[in-house]
Amino acid sequence: MGVTHPFHPLFERRLPCVGRRQNRHGARLLLQAEDGAVWSVPPHWTDLASPEPEVVMGRGRAALRVSDLLALADLVERLRGKLAG
Repeated sequence: MGVTHPFHPLFERRLPCVGRRQNRHGARLLLQAEDGAVWSVPPHWTDLASPEPEVVMGRGRAALRVSDLLALADLVERLRGKLAG
């Protein structure tokens, strides 16, 4: 299975999936690197999932999806409220 997230240290490497699990962030795949280390990654960071429409349409030009930008804006707004209060 290949890691497709462009900012992940294992980007474009093909690794065997040695397990699956569920945690508070959702489904995770356990991928084993050549050195024996096991990495936990969300399925949508691998070629198991279909590519995001924004990535396909943008042909890799955008660093973030629209949903990522909205989540980031929400986080900044919440942090701004904590600092002001």
